[in-house]
Amino acid sequence: MFERVLSVLKDLPAAGSARNNADDPRIAASALLYHVMSADGVRQDAEWERFKAVLAESYSISGDELDALAAAGERADNEAIDLYAFTSVLKRQLDPDARKAFIGLMWQIVYADGELHELEDNIVWRVAELMDVERHDRVEARRKAAAEAPGATGTSSDE
Repeated sequence: MFERVLSVLKDLPAAGSARNNADDPRIAASALLYHVMSADGVRQDAEWERFKAVLAESYSISGDELDALAAAGERADNEAIDLYAFTSVLKRQLDPDARKAFIGLMWQIVYADGELHELEDNIVWRVAELMDVERHDRVEARRKAAAEAPGATGTSSDE
């Protein structure tokens, strides 16, 4: 499924000069991934590296283009008043399976540092709800990411 979401994300349109950043699905995805990474107030190197790796793999980009997308996501997140602007863009662009897979990507970033913080858990829950990803799919994606993360700790209210 991870490969499927990467394929879908690669097909999302790139930002154009006339396109509003809030409506750019690549920036929306980057902003949500950045938001969950920063939720606990501490940006670990492992989380940052996983965030950039997800963007690089998802969009087949590197170097300056990767840095620009990461910075655009950070900027968009810092300027946002809520998550809806981003989730609504992705909900329109992604089919249900790709939305589930996106939640899986969020969990990968959460567990990149080996810990689950309650704020990260809450953000993934809210994003999943806004994108109409069922609870059992969100929980399964969390369990899978936790199982794949070395030394993962923390629990979720979904258990």
